[in-house]
Amino acid sequence: MPVALAKAAYLDATLPIADRVVDLLGRMTLEEKAAQMACVWNEKVDKLLGPDGGFSPERAAEHFGHGEGLGQVGRPGDAHGGASPAEFAKLTNDIQRYFLENSRLGIPVLFHDECLHGLVARDATSFAQPIGLAAAFNPELVRRVYEITARESRACGVHQALAPVVDVARDPRWGRVEETFGEDPHLVAELGVAAVRGFQGDREVGAADRVICTLKHFAAHGQPESGNNCAPVSVSERHLRETFLHPFERAIREGGAMSVMASYNEIDGVPSHASRWLLQTVLREEWDFDGTVVSDYYAIRELWDRPDLYGHHVAANREEAAALAIRAGVNIELPEPDCYTVVADLVRDGAVAEAEIDELVGKLLAHKFQLGLFENPYVEPEHAKTVVGCEEHAAVALESARQVITLLKNDGGVLPLDTGKVRTVAVIGPNAHRTVLGGYSGVPKEFVTVFDGLRAAFGAEAEVLYAEGCQITIGGGWFEDEVVPSNAEEDRRLIAEAVELAKRADLVVLVVGGNEQTSREAWMANHLGDRTDLDMVGRQDELVDALHGVGKPIVSLLFNGRPLAVNNLAEKSAALLECWYLGQAAGTAVADVLLGRHNPGGKLPITIPRSVGHLPAYYNHRPSARRGYLFDEVTPLYPFGYGLSYTTFELGALTLDDESIAVGESTQLRVTVTNTGQRAGAQVVQLYIRDLVSSVTRPVRELKGFQRVELEPNQSQEVVFPITADRLAFWNLDKQFVVEPGDFELFVGFDCGASQSQRLSVLPSLSN
Repeated sequence: MPVALAKAAYLDATLPIADRVVDLLGRMTLEEKAAQMACVWNEKVDKLLGPDGGFSPERAAEHFGHGEGLGQVGRPGDAHGGASPAEFAKLTNDIQRYFLENSRLGIPVLFHDECLHGLVARDATSFAQPIGLAAAFNPELVRRVYEITARESRACGVHQALAPVVDVARDPRWGRVEETFGEDPHLVAELGVAAVRGFQGDREVGAADRVICTLKHFAAHGQPESGNNCAPVSVSERHLRETFLHPFERAIREGGAMSVMASYNEIDGVPSHASRWLLQTVLREEWDFDGTVVSDYYAIRELWDRPDLYGHHVAANREEAAALAIRAGVNIELPEPDCYTVVADLVRDGAVAEAEIDELVGKLLAHKFQLGLFENPYVEPEHAKTVVGCEEHAAVALESARQVITLLKNDGGVLPLDTGKVRTVAVIGPNAHRTVLGGYSGVPKEFVTVFDGLRAAFGAEAEVLYAEGCQITIGGGWFEDEVVPSNAEEDRRLIAEAVELAKRADLVVLVVGGNEQTSREAWMANHLGDRTDLDMVGRQDELVDALHGVGKPIVSLLFNGRPLAVNNLAEKSAALLECWYLGQAAGTAVADVLLGRHNPGGKLPITIPRSVGHLPAYYNHRPSARRGYLFDEVTPLYPFGYGLSYTTFELGALTLDDESIAVGESTQLRVTVTNTGQRAGAQVVQLYIRDLVSSVTRPVRELKGFQRVELEPNQSQEVVFPITADRLAFWNLDKQFVVEPGDFELFVGFDCGASQSQRLSVLPSLSN
């Protein structure tokens, strides 16, 4: 950096960030501004790295020797098969040093990475998938998970996490359900706020253990037409606001989220990346959002046309696509230079005003100042080696996995297992002895399979046997584009082996469900993950039938990224547990639950339907939506909020501090919950509200509060739910968010079928 810049105002850390941004923008050329709106990801292999995966000054000089700088580098740790934490940190340091020393103004680069359930990197701690974390109904746990993820990310030099996903998942055919916190907007919002606070603290991103988080995907990505990823979303503005925008608004207003990723899909014919109403009117003007909007990968190009995939065709070329995204307010194009390479030309041609570019770039620069990158641009590789995947973080991964496991059936109290009576256990199934982490996963230091976890837990007390039983797909890896069905002949050979093994055992632990190929993000035509049915893939039900014929008790575990219609499995299992994807400690957590060392307390964050024909199956439907079916039940297989325990709980009477309040006033609902069983355990007390008469139809009930309570036997605790205006309000006939006077029914229970209720009357405001 030239000596003349040493006293530049933008380098003075004592000045307000707004002043530093203005000073720096005033010094930048149009090309330097455009460079801040660019990122490299896969291209870094050729433009920044050498053959050994390390930084190459020669290649950097070849591609970035003009001195204009670069805005971001994407996913730095994924080059050449994944760097160790120390190598990861050294690489980000080397790249950062080059741009600080070789760009005209010394503007640092920002590194972003995927952090869905842990940093996607080698040795990083891998937690349960978000759909699993949601089953814990525990915002404090979620905050802790993402606090650790932020710490490990920042130690490696990452500044921005492309997480959390606060999409509301309304169609389980969609392959990205595993990335979400489920089907309910209140639950998603509560956990979304917790995740933001874990990543950012109180926007303390200048600290050495915090990162900027990025809310995904804005908006309505979770209800794509036909369950196809990126498909149009056909919902009204009212539905959009009350279901899909709600978690984003709360994560921004309450959590202080600093970045948002626009979604691939279109709403009412307008792709999100071109929607001024969505990204300007709602996000910035209504919600006062002052952060950055990043594009989803290649999505600006899709406004025009993306070869071999699709195009929205609201732009005729790269220039028009860029102009649409700029006017909508997309600050930076991810992941590679493409449409925004024409930014400077658009300004020179008068298609875009330079003031528009200044507005977008200014917010990108503000983030770099907030992160403290001008003062503290580097990290310590030795620290990264110490903190990433450390024992302290592994302990949280285990605890989170325990809290995720959800007991759906336990006939005859077969669980927890009596180690004095069980001498031989057959662990069978395609997910029994393989790594199952789900999508956007790093490579943790170790993964404990169910077989290994049970073998270690039983020790010398029982013989633990293993058989694969059948395969789901060949390979089954998330990155394997082609999905190859399992071989029928080979599967039936494996089933026969499993049957013989089961005959030798006192008990069968059956581990089935899905794999990383059968539920995943469909990002290209040759990499699909959405489905037309919800049955278990392959010959897993044949395996169930064959094992049931042996006559031994079957304890079944589901590992999967989406709800599966497991009617046959549920009927033929003595016990059934939903595990989703539990992270690196899966087998240890399962063993702790099966042997009674931990009492399961998970609850379903999404409905499990009886079949794909029962969709949509979410619980908070309108009154006319579930009238019945010819020849079938209309009810779900297992409802939202459901989950059993090894102990029993009872609720006392509901009491309202005030049974009548005026519009704008608040009250509190109180209930005492008691552990009436013989074991300590956790219960999630859930509050649902229904507006009995309203100007537009309202859901039959909506989750508006929950509290996870840990109780010893015979212990009681009072749970207090605030009944505030925001819990009673809705978007009325005139699309105003208001509380309408009238009667409300307040339901409290242990799932969405809660029957204990209390009526609240809301009177017109006295001021009216």
